[in-house]
Amino acid sequence: MSKQELFGVRVSASRTSKALCVITAGVAFVLGTVLGVLIPLYVLPPLSSTAEVRPGPQTVVQDYASARDNALETLTPRPSPVPPRAVMPSMDEVHVIDVSSVTPGVIESEETLSPPLSADEVRAEMEIEVVELEQFATTTTEKEMTTTTTTTTTTTTMATTASPAPSSSLTDGIFWNNAVEDSLPPGFNDEAVAAWHEFCQHSAFIKVEEGCGRMQNRLLTFENGTQSCCRYRQNFDQIQGEIFSFLLSRELGIRNLPPTSMLLVEPAEWQWSAVRAQLNLAQWAEQRPVVLTKFQEHLEQAYIPEPLRTTERRLHPTDLDLAGLKLHEHRQQVHELAQWSDLIVFDYLTANLDRIVNNLYNQQWNPSMMDAPAHNLARDPATGLLIFLDNESGLLHGYRLLDKYETYHRTMLDALCVFRRQTVHKIRQLRDDGNIGELLRRMFRQRHPELLNFLPTLPEKSIKILNARIRNVADVMDRCERTYAS
Repeated sequence: MSKQELFGVRVSASRTSKALCVITAGVAFVLGTVLGVLIPLYVLPPLSSTAEVRPGPQTVVQDYASARDNALETLTPRPSPVPPRAVMPSMDEVHVIDVSSVTPGVIESEETLSPPLSADEVRAEMEIEVVELEQFATTTTEKEMTTTTTTTTTTTTMATTASPAPSSSLTDGIFWNNAVEDSLPPGFNDEAVAAWHEFCQHSAFIKVEEGCGRMQNRLLTFENGTQSCCRYRQNFDQIQGEIFSFLLSRELGIRNLPPTSMLLVEPAEWQWSAVRAQLNLAQWAEQRPVVLTKFQEHLEQAYIPEPLRTTERRLHPTDLDLAGLKLHEHRQQVHELAQWSDLIVFDYLTANLDRIVNNLYNQQWNPSMMDAPAHNLARDPATGLLIFLDNESGLLHGYRLLDKYETYHRTMLDALCVFRRQTVHKIRQLRDDGNIGELLRRMFRQRHPELLNFLPTLPEKSIKILNARIRNVADVMDRCERTYAS
């Protein structure tokens, strides 16, 4: 085999082909290594530097943007739909941005990105961003705390205003105020009551005629022309009811019942001798107790006040303001309402059937009954005083019918939340002392000792019921005072 020379070396032909293969592979390895190392180092950086996004600092900006967006989400609703990506302004721009004016979710273009920063610039920017983020978080927290404090203060103020409820310009809490009290008609004072009692004991009758209501009641005329409505009954219940209701009104300080006294029918005595024949015509029996009430002239009908006529009846301090009532403009109406507050209390205590309950009960047959004149109630046009007449059903007869009529009594009591101050004081005193029975019996003995053997005193059962009703009224007054504190 002939030999050939390769790179100055003489080799045989077969060995020459093998050497070429080895040399070619080695050259290819060397060239690949050179190209793989040199091209990335010297060729690629210049080509990619214009499109490279700076590392490190951009991550900080994106983290700050997320933190700021999260904080602003608590203050401003994020628009819908939410943008897929948000690119924040450069660090230099962030320094002058008012955080409160930044709208979350605004898409920025890539042209806002700054050129690459040095390592020192990156650290400085990161420190600035951290400080600004802390300041923003502190400001946001202070705003939230201020908002919370304001809300809490407002809520507390509203709660304080709501309890207790405000009073009316006519009232002081649950009481009619001093201006109203001072302007009310005075009613029948103790001197007038005592004078009437003395007059009845020492004056003679000259005439007995029909009048003053039903059955055997009569209108009596004294020798000086003074007249009296005289109540006569076969049984004692209504006589007791009339006189003890009157005594209760005096104990409560309610001055709307006319002066009342009592006598025995004694036709042979000097007081009655001039009318003996008329007593026979009236069929009055001897030794019967009768009640004499001073006749009141020139009275007019009285009506149930508007606030108490409907099924939503209410007389509370706020209702007076809602009705626009002013003392100087609506004097008569205010005076009647103040006296009705006493009337409701008094009729509830005695369970009087012949006044407001009469209207309420008959309303089922006559829907306009509440617009009709109140039964057994009159008004003195000269003074504006309401006169509570005919109280004979109180304390005994009315108590026996409570199962039937208590709903009507309670309806009126629960509608009331304005009272005269002296009435509230007396009710609470009677509740605490629990001695109303003793007081009424003592008053009767002192005024009419001559009748002790002719008229039974108030029964113990009636005393117990009356004490219970006094407690009920006091409870209503206490409940109203919790609602309308002065």
